[in-house]
Amino acid sequence: MAENYDVIIIGSGPGGYVTAVRSAQLGFKTAIVEREHLGGICLNWGCIPTKALLRSAEIMHYSNHLKDYGLKLDGKVSPDTAAVVDRSRKVSLRLNGGVAFLMKKNKVDVIWGEAKLSKPGEVVVAKTAKKPMEPQPPVPKGVKGEGTYTAKHIILATGARPRALPGIEPDGKLIWTYFEAMVPKEMPKSLLVMGSGAIGIEFASFYRTMGADVTVVELLPAVMPVEDAEVSKFAQKQFEKQGMKILLEAKVTKVEKGANSVTAHVEMKDGKVEKITADRMISAVGVQGNIEGLGLEALGVKTDRGCVAVDGYGRTNVPGIYAIGDVAGHV
Repeated sequence: MAENYDVIIIGSGPGGYVTAVRSAQLGFKTAIVEREHLGGICLNWGCIPTKALLRSAEIMHYSNHLKDYGLKLDGKVSPDTAAVVDRSRKVSLRLNGGVAFLMKKNKVDVIWGEAKLSKPGEVVVAKTAKKPMEPQPPVPKGVKGEGTYTAKHIILATGARPRALPGIEPDGKLIWTYFEAMVPKEMPKSLLVMGSGAIGIEFASFYRTMGADVTVVELLPAVMPVEDAEVSKFAQKQFEKQGMKILLEAKVTKVEKGANSVTAHVEMKDGKVEKITADRMISAVGVQGNIEGLGLEALGVKTDRGCVAVDGYGRTNVPGIYAIGDVAGHV
């Protein structure tokens, strides 16, 4: 027999778990479905651990420029890759535990598994099929599992994943997404970053500070193209001052893989092609919503360019189904 709730949220990222807490505080019987890790990508594999890496890079930068502050240190500070990564993972693990505590404190049921909308108001949860990235936080204690659950309101908060370009798909070894870039086994001596949005430029900055020769390839006429022009220009000057090579209005058209390096064919604005070889390459060309396997097509939920179409209130075209966060796109 199906267990009934007022609200079921699918996905426990910043959109999902905050919604779950507020829903429970307002007196609704609430459950949240998660297949991998409480806190979602942002907390476990995105914003939070990235900022932890950048903090280590910042401290290293200051340590190697102490004379600028009237200080002196014999020798040069160098990174311990394993320790830097371990610190970043521990920061995420601690916050992951914090989300589990919030769920318990606010009496939000956590259901572990893959969710699918079987019909309006009904969610079927199956065992997680997707193999999660490692290292992985432990599954919280006391979670519910496979079964059928019903709710008057179902909120999709399934987030997004890295977008892959045809012919330049990440392989986890030579061509990375942010997943692999966050847990390197060793620091590459050279790095090519495709895309200069928030994800690409953060990793470019981190690896440059850690000593890698970094080249950034951006299709548009400015780095961080969604930012104000003044911010973009200032940022570019600072990045180049750090030693980054930035190629604007350029695109990677082809990639050749070696035994332990990758050579990218980069087409410049004038049509000329330059070959750039680096130890590793990061593909940071945006994200796409996680809409597959949710049963949206069968229920007639409209999608648009890889996102769930919603109005200004997060409502889809099907009553009782909503979408928020990175998976949501406006009608």
